[in-house]
Amino acid sequence: MAAQDSELRDFEDVIESLLSKQNGEGLSSLFNSVPLNDALRELLRLTPDVRDDVLLLLPPEQAARLIDEAPNEMAVELVERLEPGTAAAIVEELHSDVQADLIGELDREDAEAILAEMGAEDAADVRHLVEYEDDTAGGLMVAEAFTFHESDTVDTVLRRFVSGNEDFERYRGQHPYIVDREGHPIGVVSLRSLLTSPRSTRLTEIMIRPITVLASAPLDVLSDQYPFLGLPVVESDGRLVGVVARAAVDLAALERSESEGLRRHGLVGDEVRSMPLPVRARRRLAWLSANIVLNVIAASVISAYEETLSAFIAIAIFLPMVSDMSGCSGNQAVAVTMRELSLGLVRPIDMGRVWVKEVSVGLINGAALGILIGIVAWMWKGSLFLGLVIGTALALNTVIAVSIGGVVPLLLKWIGQDPAAASGPLLTTITDMAGFFLVLSLATAMMPYLIQDHP
Repeated sequence: MAAQDSELRDFEDVIESLLSKQNGEGLSSLFNSVPLNDALRELLRLTPDVRDDVLLLLPPEQAARLIDEAPNEMAVELVERLEPGTAAAIVEELHSDVQADLIGELDREDAEAILAEMGAEDAADVRHLVEYEDDTAGGLMVAEAFTFHESDTVDTVLRRFVSGNEDFERYRGQHPYIVDREGHPIGVVSLRSLLTSPRSTRLTEIMIRPITVLASAPLDVLSDQYPFLGLPVVESDGRLVGVVARAAVDLAALERSESEGLRRHGLVGDEVRSMPLPVRARRRLAWLSANIVLNVIAASVISAYEETLSAFIAIAIFLPMVSDMSGCSGNQAVAVTMRELSLGLVRPIDMGRVWVKEVSVGLINGAALGILIGIVAWMWKGSLFLGLVIGTALALNTVIAVSIGGVVPLLLKWIGQDPAAASGPLLTTITDMAGFFLVLSLATAMMPYLIQDHP
């Protein structure tokens, strides 16, 4: 660990030395000497002002690779601190879909300042892409498409392949698409056909009809229905506006899953520890402070049964067990509903069907868990009636928990709220309140038997 810390300090010392000499070439060599993720880690360890100086001195294409590697919110912060001219030079090195993501997150004034410094064609592409929703084909596509005209031949395509044009890499291995005069995709040519056909062959002779997807197509549809490496994206009038890659779809699905997981734990956005301390504290506190209120509500149930707890204190041992085990069952139901929502298998209209299916599972698992914990309570404390109280409470609360866990995400979706962020706190509060109430109310009703049965 000490050797690693020393290595990090040495890296920072070299950066400061190169910056003091305005040695951009040396700085570029230094960052190229380590893997990209390590280079990003070193950059984020620097103070914001030093980061700005580093990005200013690095070649734009190298700075763009670092920004492309960074989490989205961190990338936005790195770009928005730069002068518009410097930021524009870096942004122009990124793929159009990444450009749109960055520009779309910036303040309007900052975004326009950067776009004004970019080339007219690139700026127009970004302005167009920003209009699409993030989790749609339009929001995930690149505007660059490997297109040819009806009169082009195999020779035309092969010449483009070997031209060495720097913009060629932006096509990311797309197949050649043939478009008509109005910009409608009318065909796609396989690489095999290109390599086995005479160079004079017109593309219209070897093309096949392309499968296209609307720019408004949501991520769920793209994930489930289109197993291709890339698809041409069209507007409602059939014009080709870009290409969405399978890799972009898979990455977006993964990021959405990770984001939902973070929100369930009260983390909003792409938090990294190099972000400003007040921002990180404020985001976490917003969720934690709301949980104080929810916990006070749950605690009020216990307060209403203080006499029961005082008369039979052994009950207190089992309160957290009942609420925690029920909460686990409820979280399983939440996870299944969230997954089915993401896959498009359920909608808010299916709440009744989902509730019936979860109650069926809850009755079976609740009975099994209730019997198990009832036996534990009986053998541990030597009270049969205590076992009946705890077992019955857990069985009933399990049914309640899975009902809530299965239905609440759909209800939140229906009213326009984020099911990933709100389902967890609501489930925890309700299962705690219900569990405490069931244990304490059943214990109150059976108090004479509990006292008589108590050894």
